[in-house]
Amino acid sequence: MEHYLQPTEFFDYNQPELKAWIAARLEGVPENKVEQAKALYLAARDNVSYNPYVFRPEPETFSASYALKTGESYCIPKAVLLGAAARSIGIPSRLGLADVRNHLSSPKLIEWLRSDIFRMHGFIELYLNGRWVKATPAFNKQLCELMNVEPLEFDGVNDSIFQEYTEAGEAHMEYVNDHGVFHDVPHDFILSGIRNAYSHLFPESGDEPARAPTDSLEADLE
Repeated sequence: MEHYLQPTEFFDYNQPELKAWIAARLEGVPENKVEQAKALYLAARDNVSYNPYVFRPEPETFSASYALKTGESYCIPKAVLLGAAARSIGIPSRLGLADVRNHLSSPKLIEWLRSDIFRMHGFIELYLNGRWVKATPAFNKQLCELMNVEPLEFDGVNDSIFQEYTEAGEAHMEYVNDHGVFHDVPHDFILSGIRNAYSHLFPESGDEPARAPTDSLEADLE
């Protein structure tokens, strides 16, 4: 379990700004690991907006502190933010990676990726009450409202993964491939998977991704 509690380059809860943010999110929350995990989940979900267009290959952009500093990120750093916050209060965490098919993605994003498969989707697993529980803080509440889906909740007891259907009963998310769980961010593995899936986004050196079509996913949907 020690691997799942330590600060790392990515789970960098020892950074002053992140420590202060965690303390503020837990103010008034009961001294109970499940209640604390629930509060941190909501903070990671809604304090940082989901925006896949801000993806960068540099290692520092995958860290919890970077996601917090920028205020917008995508699934992996948002999951790492929750995981880092959990580790800081003694809750073991590990990163899960999977490929998902998003039936509700914006046309611009699908056109940019040339696929409705999202390679290397990230979620977090927290060790609570003697078992690992999945949590997915990717989509913030405002984005969910634009997509007409209920914001994904987390009760600290049951797995919380992407909804399969919208409020109207339409297909939403489908998990198509599981890459496993990791005690730290497997940066090279993630980049390799992304380059292989979306090689057209790395047209020259393979290091610099192509410019995004818009500033944010919310802008696509409005």
